[in-house]
Amino acid sequence: MHMFTDLSSARLIEGEAPWDARDVPKTVHAALAATAARHGSRPAVTFQMFSDPKAPAETLSWSDLLGQVTQAANLFRSLGIGEKDVVAYLLPNCNETILALLGGMTAGKVLPVNPLLDTEQIAGILNDAGAKVLVTLKSFPKADVAQKAEAAVAFAPTVKTVLEVDLKRYLAPPKSWLVPFLRPQMSGRHHARVLDFRVELARQPADRLAFPADGGDRVAAYFHTGGTTGTPKVAQHKFSGMIYNGWLGKELLFDESDVLICPLPLFHCFACYPVLMSAVQSGAHVVFPTPAGYRGEGVFDNFWKLIERYRVTFLITVPTALAALMQRKVDADVSTLKIAISGSAPLPLELYRRFEEATGVQVAEGYGLTEATCLVSVNPIDGKKKVGSVGVPLPYTDVRILDCEDCGTIRHECGTDEVGEICIANPGVFEGSTYTEAGKNLGLFADRRYLRTGDLGRIDADGYLWITGRKKDMIIRGGHNIDPAEIEEALMGHPAVATVGAIGQPDAHAGELPCAYVELVAGAKVLTGDLMDFGRQRIHERAAVPKHVEILDELPKTAVGKVFKPALRKMAIRRVFDGVLSAQGFPVTVAEVVEDRKRGLTAVLEAHGDVDMAALERLMGHYTTPWRWKDGG
Repeated sequence: MHMFTDLSSARLIEGEAPWDARDVPKTVHAALAATAARHGSRPAVTFQMFSDPKAPAETLSWSDLLGQVTQAANLFRSLGIGEKDVVAYLLPNCNETILALLGGMTAGKVLPVNPLLDTEQIAGILNDAGAKVLVTLKSFPKADVAQKAEAAVAFAPTVKTVLEVDLKRYLAPPKSWLVPFLRPQMSGRHHARVLDFRVELARQPADRLAFPADGGDRVAAYFHTGGTTGTPKVAQHKFSGMIYNGWLGKELLFDESDVLICPLPLFHCFACYPVLMSAVQSGAHVVFPTPAGYRGEGVFDNFWKLIERYRVTFLITVPTALAALMQRKVDADVSTLKIAISGSAPLPLELYRRFEEATGVQVAEGYGLTEATCLVSVNPIDGKKKVGSVGVPLPYTDVRILDCEDCGTIRHECGTDEVGEICIANPGVFEGSTYTEAGKNLGLFADRRYLRTGDLGRIDADGYLWITGRKKDMIIRGGHNIDPAEIEEALMGHPAVATVGAIGQPDAHAGELPCAYVELVAGAKVLTGDLMDFGRQRIHERAAVPKHVEILDELPKTAVGKVFKPALRKMAIRRVFDGVLSAQGFPVTVAEVVEDRKRGLTAVLEAHGDVDMAALERLMGHYTTPWRWKDGG
């Protein structure tokens, strides 16, 4: 294992050998086989249906996992899946989800689909990918996944086979006895044949792949990117990018003695690559608690005891989950914990401090994106952590801060601490073909090599990367991407509305919450509550429903008539901070919101009396929006 403490240590690792000369597995199945050969009897993955720390759990050893993934790959091939064909899964977390993921990419291309999307979006994703096989849930109490899958398949003619996973097998009597009586009834109104996933797996050999695998690099996964409007863009992932992510985990973080707890969904690249692929190469043990992960019933209340039960060394998390955990007393032995790794959204300073104080361990914040097969940078586990930054670029990752034309031509490369667009090149970037739809790749690369992320940032003198804003307007709510166009199009359907600008407003828990500013048609009148109800009925996803709607006489606009969103963001920051400061009794207001060269939009505070500075800093530390005093302090 290599020491990764700063940018210079990353360069030393790179100096050992070029990435192409590294002796790494060529496919994920080969990596899995190698780990099973080394650590066959050790635990690989554990899933438990319920959050109770004493609840039953199913653990697969590395030998078990290799055998069942091999069976899954053989099953998919028997159903007509070749290397260019697509196996989709619409599943919550469970051990079968891992089999569908790893087996699907071994037989063909795997397509994880977010079960929280609506039926129309799911059908659109299946159609765009041309999925032939769908692995999903059998009808189950208190779950709507099976119903969504049935409705989506009815509009996805390429899906010929549906393989059902029955969560009943994870239940013991008397709960298991009740499931047949409580299952929601299905209509059966689609064209595909329906088979039992476990029954069909058992028919397949586990000791060998029953088909010739060429062993070369290829596209093996499609991941749809956030977005809640229309059909999300689909990114292509090659084995080489997956192996790179896993190699980083193996070389820099984990070995076979480590235990990772990962309550993140297996339709997201964070759980699939930095976590699962790192385990596949290092032999570390990954625990997935409850089908819904962090959203599962009782997970936060039992979380510290789960860490004690499994002797967890690495906590995989996001800021919203950390915030919820900090509302629970640490009521178990968490002394095995080495560090928490956080991603998906900015980490507030106060949350970092509270977690370290409560647990004795630090949080290492990182940065990745679906378009790069995930990992880009991280605050070094064994080095200096600059809270608020996303750390230093990982070995073999080249990060440039560039000013580009729309076509990708570089106008200027930014210097130290100069803000520009974050652009990256690494083994996880599929140069020129990031998205399945060729037109979406136009202008996506700077100098034909560096992926333009759409995020704005800077690199400081020590090589740490800081994200200061987003060139694109995406709202990030608790790590979930929300396209503002979804909100704007919904509200524009109201006859009284002339123009809408949707943005993210600061939130202490989720980082951002969607809000909308509205300009009405001349002479029209409508209440904001009515507009919120109107939007709620027309916005696909509950997370995208705006938490605040405000009517303005006129929205700020650019010279060409586009809504000028930086002005709206300034208004939202002032409104939210003035409200929370007043509610907490601080004699402080927001004098203005300015665009800081290094930190992005920054709230400038003004005191109107004596201020408890420690209390104020704790309060403002819950937000990721930077602030300073009017006098420059």
